[in-house]
Amino acid sequence: MRTWTLIGPSPPPPELDLAFVADDTQGMGVGRLLGNHMRGQARAAGLAGVRVVSHPAAEGFCRRMGAERVGTVGPVPPKVTWERPELWFAVARPPAP
Repeated sequence: MRTWTLIGPSPPPPELDLAFVADDTQGMGVGRLLGNHMRGQARAAGLAGVRVVSHPAAEGFCRRMGAERVGTVGPVPPKVTWERPELWFAVARPPAP
């Protein structure tokens, strides 16, 4: 199983940046484990939540994990040429089972 995550410091609000699960391992619970871990770490740090600018195809997964859509982030050409959903993961409540 291959997973990649990159979590680094960011200016407020706290943000998860670049979390991916390899195509051939999607649907095996890896993303849910990573999402729950992120929320647990944020909760332990006393954060109210974590911002995620998602790839459009991952929005449904993030929303099933409890994220709420709070906006849209515009394209940043030449790298990103599409709009992306801006999501907020509140961490005060327990993670999804």
